[in-house]
Amino acid sequence: MKKVLLYLVVGIISLSLGIAYQLNNRYDFTTVDGSTYQFKELQGKWIIINYFAEWCAPCLREIPELNKFKKLTDSKQNAVLFGISYDAMQDHELTLLAEKYNITFPLINNVEIALPFETPKYLPATYLIRPDGTVAGQLLGEQNSQSLSEAISGN
Repeated sequence: MKKVLLYLVVGIISLSLGIAYQLNNRYDFTTVDGSTYQFKELQGKWIIINYFAEWCAPCLREIPELNKFKKLTDSKQNAVLFGISYDAMQDHELTLLAEKYNITFPLINNVEIALPFETPKYLPATYLIRPDGTVAGQLLGEQNSQSLSEAISGN
């Protein structure tokens, strides 16, 4: 009887630890290059998420500025920039799009946990998430490196 009880307790503890491990190590989203991210890992940095589409001329015009902003924030290590295609695309299509338009920032391809904001109704749209994890707001329209830098320095 004691052995059965011991096995039962050990089994319950193992199951609980396994569930806790899975929940703690679950990713929030992945990027086309296969990287996985959790918002809690990114806390302490600004998170900038830009929605774009290939049919959106202002979206395409802002890509070089977004690349410039990524390079700037990479050197300062104070922010991370991600892109999301407004249109549903397969990984190989996103990869081709990134190559075609020389997109140097990571493109999100799979969201496991809902993003902390709604999908925008207009493009281009850029969301800012503060280093503490709260949503700072949305920037509508074409952005440039300077406008993004000012947005994260003024909040």
